[in-house]
Amino acid sequence: MSLRLGDIAPNFKVMTTEGEIDFYEYLGDGWGVLFSHPADYTPVCTTELGKTALLKMEFGIRNVKVLALSVDPLDKHMGWRNDINETQHCTVDFPIIADVDKVVANLYGMIHPNASETFTVRSLFIIGPDKKIKLTLTYPASTGRNFVEVLRVIDSLQLTAVYSVATPADWKHGEDVIVVPAVSTEDAMKKFDKGVKVIKPYLRYTPQPNID
Repeated sequence: MSLRLGDIAPNFKVMTTEGEIDFYEYLGDGWGVLFSHPADYTPVCTTELGKTALLKMEFGIRNVKVLALSVDPLDKHMGWRNDINETQHCTVDFPIIADVDKVVANLYGMIHPNASETFTVRSLFIIGPDKKIKLTLTYPASTGRNFVEVLRVIDSLQLTAVYSVATPADWKHGEDVIVVPAVSTEDAMKKFDKGVKVIKPYLRYTPQPNID
């Protein structure tokens, strides 16, 4: 199964390091990040789960819940979690799914035969409150994911879901944003009281509207 942007994220019930969960119930009315790992006790993934744990407050501020997954069993997850906490100086208290039967991996297309017939590739999904897929990323096994970039994308998604703006290349929270083409310059002047800077008729900037 290949999930694309705008598709409904499939629900599932699974055993995790935090007990049995229903994915939709776990997310509630908030945002979610679901990300997979080839296997436990792998070095790059150890650093990734540690980084996610260290960013707990940042995800919480954005009303985002995270879930990790690999196809290893629960007892192995528990031992690996201890190693992560020790080596990355963190506390992993978000669920790690024990997807031994590859149910979730297959639902989300995490098995790529050309990469591995048995292990999940390193996929990441951002899921909105409407349970739709907002972003997908797949990394090679050799490259650790940039979770600061994941937070940046979430900031953009949450902003653009409410306001008629888009975010330019390398945008960070607090920087100017772009008025979407669907809004005329005349209407933009009325809508955005902080002002609109017209570079070209199709390229108009305005200060980020949801901050003072």
